[in-house]
Amino acid sequence: MLETSRQWQLSKVLSGARCGRSHVSPGAVYCCVGTQEYCVPTVTLTAPVPVFMPILLTTGRHLLSSMAATVSYVAGTHSMAFVTAPSQEVAKKIASGLVKNKLAACVNIIPNVVSVYEWKEEINEDSEVLMMIKTRTSRLEELTKFVRENHPYDVCEVISSQIDQGNQPYLDWISSIVPDKTPPV
Repeated sequence: MLETSRQWQLSKVLSGARCGRSHVSPGAVYCCVGTQEYCVPTVTLTAPVPVFMPILLTTGRHLLSSMAATVSYVAGTHSMAFVTAPSQEVAKKIASGLVKNKLAACVNIIPNVVSVYEWKEEINEDSEVLMMIKTRTSRLEELTKFVRENHPYDVCEVISSQIDQGNQPYLDWISSIVPDKTPPV
């Protein structure tokens, strides 16, 4: 009875750790993540279950969470683009256009950035705002074009960096907002 109870508790925890499905068999708990099935052997404990259960449950959660993250995300699918603007009003206008046109899922506008740069053989120092834009990597070319067409600077900053990993639900949300670029037919 005690063994069955422990298996049920472990199965319950594992199924809450982003497993598609799980089931208990004598001596093991099976859990599926995507198309991969994982087997977690159960252990017959001589000490009282409450002593070891938190360790076992935590380890199971961490193990399956890392396996699920590895299975489900392809590094570089999403990117962050960085764009400076002369004012919050300009940044809000560009940000709204990017989100409305499904080129970005989210744009953070960071105020009070000081930029020091050389332009036309002079050193300049300007107060700007920085936009941190989350998007799909496949949409960066369109995003850059949109920014260039709507930005007041002659040469606007649009630089990007691919996202290697992150909170999977957040990355899934970006994918749900910004459609993948459809290849030409």
